[in-house]
Amino acid sequence: MNKLNLNTSWDYSDAPESTNHIILEKKYNLFINGEFIEPKSKKYFETINPATDEVIAEIAQADKKDVDLAVKSARKAFKSWSKIDGKERGKYIFRIARMIQEKAKEFAVIESIDGGKPIRESRDIDIPLAVNHFFYYAGWADKLEYAFPNKVPQPLGVAGQIIPWNFPLLMAAWKIAPAIACGNTVVLKPAETTSLTALKLAEIIKESGLPQGVVNIVTGPGTTGSEIVNHSDIDKIAFTGSTNIGKLIQKSITGTKKTSTLELGGKGANIIFEDAAIDQAVEGIVNAIFFNQGHVCCAGSRLFVQESISKIVIEKLKDRMSSLILGDPLDKNTDIGAINSKKQLSIINNYIKIGKQEGGEIYQLKCNISKKGNWCPPTLFLNVSQSHTVAQEEIFGPVLAIQTFRTIDEVIEKANNSPFGLSAGVWTERGAKIFKLTKELNTGVVWANTYNKFDPTSPFGGFKESGFGREGGLHGLRAYLKFE
Repeated sequence: MNKLNLNTSWDYSDAPESTNHIILEKKYNLFINGEFIEPKSKKYFETINPATDEVIAEIAQADKKDVDLAVKSARKAFKSWSKIDGKERGKYIFRIARMIQEKAKEFAVIESIDGGKPIRESRDIDIPLAVNHFFYYAGWADKLEYAFPNKVPQPLGVAGQIIPWNFPLLMAAWKIAPAIACGNTVVLKPAETTSLTALKLAEIIKESGLPQGVVNIVTGPGTTGSEIVNHSDIDKIAFTGSTNIGKLIQKSITGTKKTSTLELGGKGANIIFEDAAIDQAVEGIVNAIFFNQGHVCCAGSRLFVQESISKIVIEKLKDRMSSLILGDPLDKNTDIGAINSKKQLSIINNYIKIGKQEGGEIYQLKCNISKKGNWCPPTLFLNVSQSHTVAQEEIFGPVLAIQTFRTIDEVIEKANNSPFGLSAGVWTERGAKIFKLTKELNTGVVWANTYNKFDPTSPFGGFKESGFGREGGLHGLRAYLKFE
């Protein structure tokens, strides 16, 4: 194998993205009934740049009274918003999409500052996909009868939505766009560590002229989310986050009128057959596990390589890893950014410690790590068995557990031996193998000869402990409708 020669005298010059064009307030309030208002508690918390440990801004902490005010605002707005012609609803959503496009560069930079992800990912993936979801669902707003023939679709009412920190603006788009396109109103809570782009979205919503109360955004910790889940006047809970929290939510709403969709954790299997295009597959492995520092619920965190090619795949993978650049998220050369929070970094490091204790062979990217910020080099674990903790539990970081297999039936059994069922990838030149695995893998999404490809027209969701319900496509509309 021809190895990459990285021992050269040159290096990439720094290519930092400018921050001159972004506007950030020192303090952000709650967005309720179309206005930014102070929290009843007068409490605020700091949001931290995970790459520098610097305070970016103070964020309002909503309590029970604030959530109640937001729900009342949404309920009042629902009476009129649900009766507005679908074409008019679509116009507002189109306008929001266009306004995000106009400020795409600002959104991308803020997403990287607040969340730690490389600017290339924020700029080229997160923000365009968020815009596309608003555009897509704007187009459906006046076509619900065509989406569901022979039925009379009606909005559910007030939707309580709770989103995670790994894709802040994109998750807000996944939740808000289909909900309001169907005539519902929304109370959304972004993650505590990444609230800024949701609040910038609130500025756009206000500027767009969307009727007051249709979208309300309340910020705060997990207790704020609990107030939303347990509020008696919410009709629908949509949650994306950890499996443990999802279980608590499902328990809380059991016996109530609330419907729910839960998109939870994952432990995606990425399967490489001996007839795969190896170089492309290696690139797919890197994208599957190191994209967004592994902060992806559908990350390909379990790699299964057919035994006959395992040696060359692992060699090529290590070689490719050696070219990855860990560093400043705002540098356009950066491949691996900062871990979102010190809490998450501690969780990842604990799993790495467990992996070593259980006898896994570790390989990590050798790189300079800043003393400031939260950093974890891309990590492989070799000689891993099905029983290893790093092969069973979701780590939510740049850590890959590698196993081998001999037959297709063996890898199906191994891949399905997981409490999760969100995603998988299959790399082979034979369509028959692809169809067999898409049929027999117990996952919501199976990518063929690619990984981590998303589109607003395509549904996304899981089985087992990865949750239930779908977001995206017509399935995403259905989750916010009832039928007469």
